[in-house]
Amino acid sequence: MKTLTTTQELAEFCQTAAAHPYVTVDTEFLRERTYYSRLCLIQLAYPGEGDETAVLVDPLAEGLSLEPMLDLFRNENVVKVFHAARQDLEIFWVESGVFPIPLFDTQVAAMVCGFGEQVGYETLVRKICKQGLDKTSRFTDWSRRPLSEAQKTYALADVTHLRRIYEHLAAELAKSGRQHWVAEELQILTDPATYDIRPEEAWRRIKTRTSSAKFLAVVRELAQFREAYAQENNVPRNRVFKDDALIEMASTKPKTPADLGGSRLLLREARKGVIAEGILAAVKRGVNCPPDRMPRLDNSRDKLQVNPALADLLRVLLKSKTESAGVAAKLIATSSELDQIAAGERSVAALSGWRYEVFGEDALRLCDGKIALSAKGQAVQVVPL
Repeated sequence: MKTLTTTQELAEFCQTAAAHPYVTVDTEFLRERTYYSRLCLIQLAYPGEGDETAVLVDPLAEGLSLEPMLDLFRNENVVKVFHAARQDLEIFWVESGVFPIPLFDTQVAAMVCGFGEQVGYETLVRKICKQGLDKTSRFTDWSRRPLSEAQKTYALADVTHLRRIYEHLAAELAKSGRQHWVAEELQILTDPATYDIRPEEAWRRIKTRTSSAKFLAVVRELAQFREAYAQENNVPRNRVFKDDALIEMASTKPKTPADLGGSRLLLREARKGVIAEGILAAVKRGVNCPPDRMPRLDNSRDKLQVNPALADLLRVLLKSKTESAGVAAKLIATSSELDQIAAGERSVAALSGWRYEVFGEDALRLCDGKIALSAKGQAVQVVPL
């Protein structure tokens, strides 16, 4: 197992890899103590057998530049293959402003090829490569050096098996003509907006029991301060203060440092200094928020007039269509999206793109009374009316 620690070594490997149709990629990182993931190891492999055409790249090595790898990522003649790519892509985008193009995600492809919902890498290795994985090094500290042989073996397996998995899934997609299905799904992964966490929108992730605009105004300001502070100082948002403390402060509306001292849930470090000042200023802004700037929860979906019988029929149709197509049902539509369709909503993902081909077209025909469903043995059939 070769570990690259110099820019020259990485450049030589990437130059060789660029002559091949694809390269498999994985990363190991830490995020427990930081807001942004800390990249600790990169695994790369191009077509071949065994470990001879695979390497580990140590991004923590002094003087190592990742630019040769980023050039490979920009090379549109080489497909970059990941499994469950979102977190990996976030790291490369945040650190370097680069997306690997073209991209192939074996988790997405596996769902399209009938391997189930959110299928794991270990499952694909077992089903496609007919091998097992040693996962004992999965939760080790990847920032410590030197890496153990067990860590290296574990890390390299994440790209060596991925070659066969990619070739198998790519062949299945070509056979079924579903390449454009996967391409549509991957567009969101290479959209910068996917990784743009805006502090002013952070309040929408907070679960509250009240929809009071005055209360939500304080929640919004506290969440915005916390998110901005966490980003600027690269610390996890929960290290600033947790959600339950945020809700408590939005309820009690502290005005002075002494008020913060009476909090049951606020961390000791947050009761003084910059964080305490930020909390008190955020609460004040929320309390003084003009009525026309107060946030409002979107309750429009709660008011949908769902036809329960139609929703049940759509569930039956979805199950029938996905079983016939051999694709994971949740990849096409969630239960809440089916309710939206049954209530007359038409701006739903299941009614566009490749989902329309598989399910959406017949779903609309069912809603319009143009088809019926008939049971024949264990199968459900669509009957034109």
